[in-house]
Amino acid sequence: MKSRRKVSDQVLEALATGLVEALERGCISWPLPSPPIFDSDFPPIVPSEPHEISEKGLALLYADRGMFDRHLTIVVDLIVPHRMNLTDDPFEVHEKWLLRRLHVLTERLLFAIATEWLAQALDESCPDPDRWWLAIALVNGLSNKSHGQPVHQGYHLVESIALGERPGTWHTQPEITSASMEWNPHGVVPRTTSLVAHDAGSKAAIWVLDRLEEGGEERRLLLIEWCKLLLERKDLIEPLGISKILIRRASDPSVDIASRVTRCLAKLLDGDKDAGLECIRILDGRDEILLRRSMADVLTRLFRRIGEDAIPLLNKMLEDEDESVLAAASATVGDLRFLDQEMWADKIKELSSHPVRIVRRNLVHTLRDYIEAFSSDERGIISSLWQDGDEVVLTRLRELLMRMEEVDSERFATTLDQIRDLDLEGLWRPFEIKDKDRVQRWKSWLNGDGEMPETRAPPKVHISDMTEPEIPKLDDALATLDDLGFLD
Repeated sequence: MKSRRKVSDQVLEALATGLVEALERGCISWPLPSPPIFDSDFPPIVPSEPHEISEKGLALLYADRGMFDRHLTIVVDLIVPHRMNLTDDPFEVHEKWLLRRLHVLTERLLFAIATEWLAQALDESCPDPDRWWLAIALVNGLSNKSHGQPVHQGYHLVESIALGERPGTWHTQPEITSASMEWNPHGVVPRTTSLVAHDAGSKAAIWVLDRLEEGGEERRLLLIEWCKLLLERKDLIEPLGISKILIRRASDPSVDIASRVTRCLAKLLDGDKDAGLECIRILDGRDEILLRRSMADVLTRLFRRIGEDAIPLLNKMLEDEDESVLAAASATVGDLRFLDQEMWADKIKELSSHPVRIVRRNLVHTLRDYIEAFSSDERGIISSLWQDGDEVVLTRLRELLMRMEEVDSERFATTLDQIRDLDLEGLWRPFEIKDKDRVQRWKSWLNGDGEMPETRAPPKVHISDMTEPEIPKLDDALATLDDLGFLD
């Protein structure tokens, strides 16, 4: 009990300090947005000064000690290390460990308090405008870094504000009934199974997003993380102006922020194609190495969404001097086959003699599809890559050729004839381990001394007719096993 009290008192002191600081940061941009929900018979009283917010928040914290203790217990249970004895009091066993992590406890508690105040403010049956001013200021004040709790917890709070719904009550999953294990008879049942932006709530959420966009680099980085998550909610893209935010941030002076915009491109194209293309245009026009690498990393996702419009991006990246960009771009060449197979094959031929090794290696992954489409290999790509001599390329080509020999002797013979003048020992050595006699037959065919080996017959696979077979007599079964060599 002493340990619990000691931890509780120190956490409360640190929490009070953190709460005041967060509320003061959240009120720098004044005035605060109006509450989305309120009782018309009891219109909200707008605070006149920012310090009123801090004073009221601190007073509520000390007045509602039960709320603090409840949240503290939940947070401690979440963060303490694994306990061998579940009956142990985590406050007693992990007292020192907890006290060294006051900042972790404080941050989680602040978000828990913000969630509770916001839930009270957005309770349609009995909205509390006083809690609204506290919640919106606290959300803004806590949004000061681009990792950890501000990303996910902050995002959920902003999303709840935009929807005008209590946190945790607006999810679009099917409603939980009394037949479900997750059913809570005291829980608030969602009224709808679809997302509908709340007019006043959207304005309040935009206010928060604007504050982040006007802030420092960390706040703008957090903004992009939120945008990436909000893009999953297509019904919120237009009301919150997510497209315009990303277009503006694509030109951000911070290359870190602009590079994070690239991670949003795929979902942005799904939700707003014109805005996505505009972002691509802006980002492609920048020359920072981090941006070039980021664009190369998402190129395959762009191909699947904008098709031919991605070809100029690919061609530009394949001319880049940076090896990382070349590696990512060459690995995307296979996507060309869905647009134009002839262009795809010509591009493979062009890159098969590329001076950078990683580019040539990445081509091997798409060769199986190339052989399926161009079995005669008129472009001589396989012979070109085999002559390259790179061990990785040779290994992958050897695997491809050995598999080709198993399933289609004629196609293998055509390919083998194209590379007959090259050093084939790298092919024959592992092949001989598998089937030495067949290798000799292929060598004889190459020398004109024998016929081409035929394709192996595929192994027979027993397909059950779902009827129960007649069990053989014991003597007959033993005789069969003896004939097969299983018995001495």
